[in-house]
Amino acid sequence: MKYEHLFSPIKVNGIYLKNRIIAAPIGEEFADKAIGGAALVVCGHTIVEPGRSSFASGDEQSGFYKYEVEKTQEKIRICHRAGARASIEIFHAGQYARVKQGDYAVGPCALIRDDGVEVKALDKTGMERIAALYAASALEAKNLGFDAVFLHFAHGWLPAQFLSPLHNHREDEYGGSLENRMKFPLLILKRIREAVGPDYPIDMRVSGEECVPNSIVFADTLQFILAAEPYIDCVQISAGLDINHEGNVRMATTNFTEHMPNVKWACEVKKSVKKIKVAVVGAIMNPDEAEKLLAEDAVDLVAFGRSFIADPNWPNKAMRGSEADITPCIRCLQCYHISTNRRNVGCSVNPRYHNERFIEKTLMPAAVKKKVVIIGAGPAGIVAAVTASKRGHNVILLEKRNRIGGALHYVAMEHYKEDIKNYLVYLENQLSKSKVDVRLNTAATMSMVENMHPDAIIVACGAEPLSLNIPGAEQNHVLNFYEAIEHEELIKDQTVIIGGGTIGAEIALELAELKGKHVTIIEMGDNLAAQGNMLYKIALRQKYEQLKRPIQIYYHTTCNQIDKDHVIATNKEGVSIKIPAETVIIAAGVKTNRKLVDSFYGIVPEIYEVGDALKPRKIQEAVFEAYGVAAII
Repeated sequence: MKYEHLFSPIKVNGIYLKNRIIAAPIGEEFADKAIGGAALVVCGHTIVEPGRSSFASGDEQSGFYKYEVEKTQEKIRICHRAGARASIEIFHAGQYARVKQGDYAVGPCALIRDDGVEVKALDKTGMERIAALYAASALEAKNLGFDAVFLHFAHGWLPAQFLSPLHNHREDEYGGSLENRMKFPLLILKRIREAVGPDYPIDMRVSGEECVPNSIVFADTLQFILAAEPYIDCVQISAGLDINHEGNVRMATTNFTEHMPNVKWACEVKKSVKKIKVAVVGAIMNPDEAEKLLAEDAVDLVAFGRSFIADPNWPNKAMRGSEADITPCIRCLQCYHISTNRRNVGCSVNPRYHNERFIEKTLMPAAVKKKVVIIGAGPAGIVAAVTASKRGHNVILLEKRNRIGGALHYVAMEHYKEDIKNYLVYLENQLSKSKVDVRLNTAATMSMVENMHPDAIIVACGAEPLSLNIPGAEQNHVLNFYEAIEHEELIKDQTVIIGGGTIGAEIALELAELKGKHVTIIEMGDNLAAQGNMLYKIALRQKYEQLKRPIQIYYHTTCNQIDKDHVIATNKEGVSIKIPAETVIIAAGVKTNRKLVDSFYGIVPEIYEVGDALKPRKIQEAVFEAYGVAAII
């Protein structure tokens, strides 16, 4: 077997796991992950103290509340049916808990939150009470049939609030030194072990570092783990914070962070502990990365969050040697309610995620086999073509260029788009394995498509870079963003980028950080990457702040003229600005060719527009629409 370490069994206290793969507690659906081959599935969370420990709602009940027990136990049956072990996260939000109006939250220190809620500092009696609640929850989990418990001591929740000097400013025996700060978290662990007995597996997640100023350092985290070792069986190393969004981008990493960023801490923990198992979570993107970690004895187990949202069948595909068929996560964070402000939550590459109610897990064979012509081989066109072909349709995919990929071809060339590049490789592989008739160098016209006598048409012709009607824009030193990405050799030192959307902002970052160029952005709006989600914007800003050669940004500014060595712009006060420019890159967005799209109407009644052919937006919408249409056509 190619991944012999990844698929070797391991014993954790009283249970055997069939492989080294943990499905982390992300999302509300666990059946796909269990059936997908993970050995241990953490089935969401249960709160410790109803009314005062949930971040979701002040009205949330514990999973062991009598009216929730049956639903909670169903999670166990889902996992056991698939041969997986079931665990459940035990959680207390502490000072961040959502409480009913007029009530208070608890934490290490007294304060008034920004939302006006009072936080009361826990005294010894309160600590003993909450430790007992943790113990009772763990015992309930054991009695209900969970194979293990997963203690959330990371990301700035209650135990971490006591551990970290970011939150713990106490001057009594529970603050100050690390020895004092870890007394309450250790009390929780001690009470849990006393409750569940010596043979029951206890797993604990911690942040190696919280990645914001004045927070806990790894040396302290390591000492806490060593102190906790007598009470636990496994520790999972994560990073960052949750509610503190500056640290959140290190918990749920964006494309600006390297793969496997937490391994450096997990390795040190593995070298230091004597008896417990060590797991790591965080941007472990493919089976090769996971196998290497295990083969080198860096860790004992590997946990996956967003990778299993992108493809819950990840383990099974790796086990049978079909790793090229694993749909890769692109780390866009569209699956995360915080980054999307709970709007348009979904997965860019897995249309079923968050849509399980109406997107079937298994494609149904077409009742009537049709001839389907698809115009455009970008991500929407490829997904539509492969999906329709799997259902038995005769699919012809027309692409005007000599390659597939559409806009992804260019995006994948950018430095911080390794995950997009991997997704493009995946799409290319899926298309090559399909029965789709791919016709490159074929610019579709109405008459051409009409002569093919299709039963259905899917228009997925994408969008083109927006050109600007600016005097001087026709000069040789003026490039659109596709040309700039593909021909970096044409870009000189003094570069002006017109448009600070996600593409313009990332081109600027790459030119300044990696090429050392003097870059200026002219943006009509008031912020960069307006299309990006919140956490993406934070991560982008953090990268900008780290630049040795800062990028000059003019907001609320319009470019009026391009000359051979400078541009003329006007800010919102009407002041004219002259900016040196040896190269000008127009990154003002894209536009749909409505004339082309509309020309295909009237050929057959069954016609669909998907992706940027409908209107410019994200990969998520393109893939969802393409799959959705092809699944029912």
